[in-house]
Amino acid sequence: MSEISTAGAPPRPASAPASAPQTASNTGLAALEVDIRFLGMIGALAVIWIVFDFLAGGTFLTARNLWNLSVQTSSIAVMSTGMVLVIVMRHIDLSVGSILGVTGMVMAVFQASYLMPGFGFNHPAVWLLTLAAGIVLGCAIGALHGYVIAYLGVPAFIVTLGGLLVWRGAAWAVAQGKTIPLVDDNFKLLGGGADGSIGATWSWVVAAIACLAILFATIQARRQRRRFRFPLKPIWAEFVIAGAGCLAVVIATLVVNAYTLPAALARRYAETHGIEVPPEGLVISFGYAIPVLVALAVGVVMTFVTTRTPFGRYVFAIGGNPEAAELAGINTKRITMMVFALMGGLAAIGAAISTARLNSATNAQGTLDELYVIAAAVIGGTSLAGGAGTVAGAMLGALVMQSLQSGMVLMRVDTPYQNIVVGIVLVLAVWIDTMYRKRFK
Repeated sequence: MSEISTAGAPPRPASAPASAPQTASNTGLAALEVDIRFLGMIGALAVIWIVFDFLAGGTFLTARNLWNLSVQTSSIAVMSTGMVLVIVMRHIDLSVGSILGVTGMVMAVFQASYLMPGFGFNHPAVWLLTLAAGIVLGCAIGALHGYVIAYLGVPAFIVTLGGLLVWRGAAWAVAQGKTIPLVDDNFKLLGGGADGSIGATWSWVVAAIACLAILFATIQARRQRRRFRFPLKPIWAEFVIAGAGCLAVVIATLVVNAYTLPAALARRYAETHGIEVPPEGLVISFGYAIPVLVALAVGVVMTFVTTRTPFGRYVFAIGGNPEAAELAGINTKRITMMVFALMGGLAAIGAAISTARLNSATNAQGTLDELYVIAAAVIGGTSLAGGAGTVAGAMLGALVMQSLQSGMVLMRVDTPYQNIVVGIVLVLAVWIDTMYRKRFK
């Protein structure tokens, strides 16, 4: 996926005729219009997976580890989609880990102390109201940060650094440092696990829908190009891009369906659901985990917001040239406040996933997540100079970061050394971004 420009569409060549669209270059990557950096990240991810699989004795590239990796990435991936917009606007948010911690704690306390006694055990309203309360709180915290940054003129670095300390302390104060267990089984589904997955059949249904969506998006994009007389991709290039996307969906579905319940859990599942166990045993696939589907849904929505709405175009216009954007009539202060409010809401969604996965809320939840979120966005191609970045790149960056952590855990690398590696990777990513932009400026 190529970087988003402030104009929201490729420019029309001066020599293009007014009556019919031209055809883009018919050769190589130019015809595919694929961002070289995005392909580079995919290549780097492949190398990371192969190297860790070799070093970990073949345990990395297993269905079980890849399934767990997807679940572990979900929370960071959700937050990285918002961090793209923050960094594109030439700001930074150091408080997302603490916002995750405090919203997760508030959701757990609200659920256990107020909703469960009022509605009863596993009432459908409990998980909905829990999630809604967390998102509202996260948006409110983010909006407060945005107001101080935009209207009071305090730098985002200072405001969010203060927020990192304030909301981490607030998370402790909500429950006096206690761990609060979740009591609603429906809310726990957001964390994945045996019950928080959709199984093989529904996974193939989701895969089919995803492939149809890819084909529809390809056709729609070509129609839009023809409508506005922009250069058209060669037909073979359209087939290659759409085919690669569908192939990736099919492979991912095969992997998640290859991870099955252990025999003991499968028998227990069969007893619970009244399923007869055959003599050869019962094979039950996990399929896609619910938190992974939530992260993908957030990615699709955020991609639409950044590329197809005035709000998204305003964000990239402000990041490209704040003074010009303000002179053009864009309310830069309001947009800044909205971006930080959105970031807070996404941190709350990440908190719901993280809390549900742990089955409880702890005071240390989300610690150092801000490092992983920022690193994911930067590795994914978001420029710290502002004005450029993609949601898909940030989510791929989140997968790269989590792959590094997961591989080091399999190799039994101590946490301090893991942090050293993450820090080095972050610095290298910024250096590569700087060199790339100097070369192609």
